[in-house]
Amino acid sequence: MKIFVINPGSTSTKLAIFSDDKEVVSENIQHSIQQLKDFDTIYDQFDFRMKCVNEFIEEHAIDISTLSAVVGRGGLVRPIPCGTYLVNDLMVNDLKEGKEGHHASNLGPALAKAIADIAKIPAYIVDPITVDEMEDVAKITGFPEITRQSRLHTLNHKAVGRKAAAALGSRYEKMNFVICHLGTGISIAAHKQGKIVDMCDARGEGPMCGDRAGGINSFLMMEFALSGQLTHDELIKKIYSKSGIVAHLGTKDIREVEKRIQNGDEHAKLILDAMIYQCAKEIGAQSAAISGKVDRVVLTGGMTYSGYITKKLSAMVEFIAPVMVFPGEEEMEALALGALRVLTGEEEAKLYN
Repeated sequence: MKIFVINPGSTSTKLAIFSDDKEVVSENIQHSIQQLKDFDTIYDQFDFRMKCVNEFIEEHAIDISTLSAVVGRGGLVRPIPCGTYLVNDLMVNDLKEGKEGHHASNLGPALAKAIADIAKIPAYIVDPITVDEMEDVAKITGFPEITRQSRLHTLNHKAVGRKAAAALGSRYEKMNFVICHLGTGISIAAHKQGKIVDMCDARGEGPMCGDRAGGINSFLMMEFALSGQLTHDELIKKIYSKSGIVAHLGTKDIREVEKRIQNGDEHAKLILDAMIYQCAKEIGAQSAAISGKVDRVVLTGGMTYSGYITKKLSAMVEFIAPVMVFPGEEEMEALALGALRVLTGEEEAKLYN
C-alpha cells in the first residue's frame, strides 16, 4: 500500500510517502514568518501549502495514480471518538469555518482531499486533536456554563501508547498508562485500556511549557484580564504563544536553557525545574484518574531528548510506576499506520457527521 502523508504545522509542512509501514521519502518544508505574515487566516494559506505539496510530488516524481490513500493531520474537528475517518465535505467546511477553533492542522484534511479527489482514492484523518473519550465526571467544572474539553496531542499519545504496550508484550487496549507529551505544548493524559479518560488541555490547563501559560488561578487571571493592560487578542496571544519559559527567559529553546544552567544561571534552573515540577504534579493527578492502577508512566515529545528533563521528571514520578521514554514524535508514521489499518481491513473507516 502506497500512502501519501500530509502534516501541516504552524511554520512547516511535513510530507512523506510510505510503502505499507515503511517511509520511502519525506521532506520537512519550513515556512518563515515573512512567508506567512500576509495571510489573515489559516485557510488563506491553502494555495500556498498546496503549492508545496505539488512541488514535492513533482520533485520526487510521484505518480499519484499509484497511491492507495492520502492521509492528512486532522484539525480541530467537532469532538469525536478516536480512529481513522474518511474526509468529507462536512469535515472540510467545519475546519474552514473554525467550528472548534483555528489551527494549522485544519488544512490537513483539505490538502489530502484535493490530491485524493484527483487520484480517485480515499482521503483520511487519524486521531485528531479533538478526540473526546473523557468520562463524564471529568468534564464537570465549578461553572455550569463551562464544560472541560478534550484537547491534546492525540495522534502521538495513541501511537506511543501502542508502542509502549507492544514493548511490554501486550496491546494498548489492555494497558493503563499515564502519557506525558512534552513538545511545543504539553499534554498529559490518563489512558485506561485504550481510551483517554482524562487529560490536561494543552491550551490552558496543566504545566506551563515553552511558550504557553498552562493552568493559572482563575481569580488572578480574571483580575489581570480586566486590568486593561492587554486587549482581548493580545491576551490570547500572550497565553498561547508568549508566556511560559519564553516569558521568563526570553527563549523557548530547551538546549539554550540547559546551556545557561550549565554555566551557572540559577534563574534558568529555577524556571525549567518549575516546569518539570508542574509536569510531575499533573502526572500524579492523571494517575488518580485511573485509581493509581498505572502500568507505566510514558514520556514522549521533542523535549524528551533532554536528559536533564527526563532524568529529573522520572525521579519524581517513578513511585507511581516504572517510566518509559519515547523521544520525539510519531505523527507521520502514526498517520500512515492509521490509514494502513483501514486499507488492510484491520479497522473500518469512520464517518464524520
